[in-house]
Amino acid sequence: MDLIIRPIKVEDSKQVVELRTMKGVMENTLAMPSEREDKIREKTLNLGINDYIFVAEIKEENDYKIVGIAALNVENSPRLRHSAGIGISVHTKYQGMGIGKKLLNKLLDISDNWLMLVRIELGVLCDNDKAINLYKSLGFVVEGKKKYTTIRNGKYVDEYIMGRYNENLINK
Repeated sequence: MDLIIRPIKVEDSKQVVELRTMKGVMENTLAMPSEREDKIREKTLNLGINDYIFVAEIKEENDYKIVGIAALNVENSPRLRHSAGIGISVHTKYQGMGIGKKLLNKLLDISDNWLMLVRIELGVLCDNDKAINLYKSLGFVVEGKKKYTTIRNGKYVDEYIMGRYNENLINK
């Protein structure tokens, strides 16, 4: 499989909406079934200097298909500027194939080698074992649990807060 990790483009909006609202993806994110292409397009057009979004793209039958998306959002406050949050989604058909890991490694490279961030954090639903294991494999640790944070299929579910620290930069 030829996989390309590249920055998001406005033209990706339709495929991003399809990915985010897909059964098996939407349940583990904060996406809504009513997401609209124009909102994704507007968000992409208005990305700030502290927003880094990448898509994973494969060539399938002479066409390119987005099979994953990941974002790194650096905090704007000067006192929090050393940290960022991340989010990721991978197409259900392509989960477990290393795409999520490649997307996250791209974000971590930017974080560590270009932005010199000390802390990366994320939230993950407590029953999303595949994602939790992926994050742990990349150095994230569970920092705590938030009760009843997200509504999924008519029920409240809990969320872990996970963090990864660039120890090489701390207290230097």
